[in-house]
Amino acid sequence: MKRFFNSRDTIVAEGIEGLLRSSAGSHLCRLEGADDIHVVLRKNWAIDRVAIISGGGSGHEPAHAGFVGKGMLTAAVCGQLFASPGVDAILAAIRAVTGPAGCLLIVKNYTGDRLNFGIAAEQAKALGLDVELVIVGDDIALGHTAKARGIAGTVLVHKIAGYAAETGRPLAEVAAQARNAAGALRSIGLALSDCNVYTPDQPPRLGENEAELGLGIHGEAGVERIPMAPLDKLVALAADRLLSSLPESDANGTTRQIVLLNMLGSVPPLEALALLDGFSRTSLAARTAWIAGPSPVMTALDMNGFSLTTLPAEPAFIEALAAPAEPHAWPDLAAFGPVATLPVPALPETFTDAPSDNPLLRHLITSGANALIGHEAALNTLDAKCGDGDAGSTFAEAARQVLRAIDRLPLASPQALMATIGRLLARHSGGSSGVLLSILMTTAGHDENWREGLHNGAARMQAYGGAKPGDRTMLDALLPAIAALQSGQSLAQAAVAARKGADATRSMKARAGRASYIPPEQLANIPDPGAEAIAVLFKALAASA
Repeated sequence: MKRFFNSRDTIVAEGIEGLLRSSAGSHLCRLEGADDIHVVLRKNWAIDRVAIISGGGSGHEPAHAGFVGKGMLTAAVCGQLFASPGVDAILAAIRAVTGPAGCLLIVKNYTGDRLNFGIAAEQAKALGLDVELVIVGDDIALGHTAKARGIAGTVLVHKIAGYAAETGRPLAEVAAQARNAAGALRSIGLALSDCNVYTPDQPPRLGENEAELGLGIHGEAGVERIPMAPLDKLVALAADRLLSSLPESDANGTTRQIVLLNMLGSVPPLEALALLDGFSRTSLAARTAWIAGPSPVMTALDMNGFSLTTLPAEPAFIEALAAPAEPHAWPDLAAFGPVATLPVPALPETFTDAPSDNPLLRHLITSGANALIGHEAALNTLDAKCGDGDAGSTFAEAARQVLRAIDRLPLASPQALMATIGRLLARHSGGSSGVLLSILMTTAGHDENWREGLHNGAARMQAYGGAKPGDRTMLDALLPAIAALQSGQSLAQAAVAARKGADATRSMKARAGRASYIPPEQLANIPDPGAEAIAVLFKALAASA
């Protein structure tokens, strides 16, 4: 296990210090004077409104300290990893921020949290402070019962209570609004992994082909182990389970919902956005009027998963959740509906010349393209050693585009053919290799002499790409092959030149492309994937001539 930490015992304190030093924490401060009290609070709190306090074990960041700020929490009490904060820490927070307007404690439904926050509330009341407590149990994995765990929906209660307090409402009204929200929440999580609480050599609970539905946020096992499946199926499974827990309708018909899509820890942003797209195809999406996220609001350290939360789209809830808030971690609320689009502007035509045929060129192109497609996996494996592992796919996709269009190509005119292939690659081929080959072919299409055109195209490639012979790129195979053709040699001789050039890259120092960032010793005796692709192409062309 590799993680960024000094010690499990110090990570919470260090994380809080980092938050306070960050751009997201410039409005925050902390209590000082006891090593076991970790309380983050608003720096300029005037104690003139109801204070909102929440907290619990750390490891769920940005919850809870990340939601301290105007419009949300007044203070957060941070326990050790997945452990409730102590009574003294909670009482210290209450005393630090509570004035005549009183204080509301928002507590997730776990035994330690209920006990410690409850005892602290009673001690605060004995000191003459006005304190209310709201318990959140939004997890429906085991049914929507009094024993339901508090998970990501808790953050929506933070926002709703924070808005009520910020607008100057009395404690009884703030607490009532928070209880209304807590009672209406429904949440469920799904993960592809459990989490590791800085435990060396902890074996994973789930196999490669397993996922878990209805898991807790402290590494607890889910209520159901399910087979791994594509994104759409997994999101639909969670959404359907959540939908089945909702009331069917209200007096006005089908109840519309606010949905929070929460990331549990290690989901990359691209996958998080794809999860929301997948959610749009679920049955629950048809009941969804507003969306918050996708965003990490209540995480579980490094757990790879997400949770969905619903809340009825009542006007008071919408007003509270849509109101501006100071904490950077709050994801905001947006109307949920169809994606906005604009038409693609008119682009230059790819096929400007009438299609024509040349059996020999058709055979050459087909053979070369199939060779690149056939070597896709091998070239990707080679590229993984010195790049990002997609060189084979880049060349293969360019080849597929040409094969798809072969009946539309002006095969009887080499000049028009090269120009057309150049436009085709520019429009459909990815990666720097595809763009450079497009430049080669487009420039070659400007010259009636195709041999001279290829020479000029190679020069233009160097001008745009910045590489030169000897830099360990596809030029080291391409330039010798083009030079052979320009001098009147055969395709077979050009293929020999390309192979010699590709082999020579095994001992070259990389001076261009991603390989230039890799230590030279890691590239020893490995040919450049682009040069290897060119050698493969010319070999196939020569064999078909």
